[in-house]
Amino acid sequence: MANKSSASSGGALPFFIGFIAMLFVGWWVFPQALFSAMEQPIRFSHKVHAGDQGMACEDCHFLNEDGSYNGIPKNEKCAECHSDVMGEDPAEKAYVEEYVNKEKEVPWVTYQYQPDNVFFSHAAHQKQECTSCHPDMAGNDTPPTVFVNKLTGYTQLDHKMLNDTGTMKMYRCERCHALNGQSNACYVCHR
Repeated sequence: MANKSSASSGGALPFFIGFIAMLFVGWWVFPQALFSAMEQPIRFSHKVHAGDQGMACEDCHFLNEDGSYNGIPKNEKCAECHSDVMGEDPAEKAYVEEYVNKEKEVPWVTYQYQPDNVFFSHAAHQKQECTSCHPDMAGNDTPPTVFVNKLTGYTQLDHKMLNDTGTMKMYRCERCHALNGQSNACYVCHR
């Protein structure tokens, strides 16, 4: 007959080690594997434009006559000031040489890609400050890193750089609607 050992075959230490390992995998390894970091093709300084030049967000990001959002301006708009290199910045020189002179649009990375079933109207929200939903970019000299989810294609900003909560999340929209007496019914934003 075999002797059964009275010593425990498990205990708290293996559980604790396993628990720490799973936290590490869940909080660090999995997000690293799920997201790929993307930088903008050209460094754009909001600080120079909004701070030093005193431009308003609406000078470049505006609503079209039909109420749709313009988004990132096309080279035509930027070339109003940057048909030639104006300063010493190598990024501006690269922009003028590679994109303006070659009449090629910059393939900017979209910060807040929305799913196809989400409808959002900037026109309906134009009375709000842009920074109530978007990070305040005016002080940024370098665009933040964009993380693209490899499964969904959705994007999010490097929120650590911005000291912000990152890109818009549904709970933030719902909270604002609730505080302002607007409907939170699914069909208002999802079609």
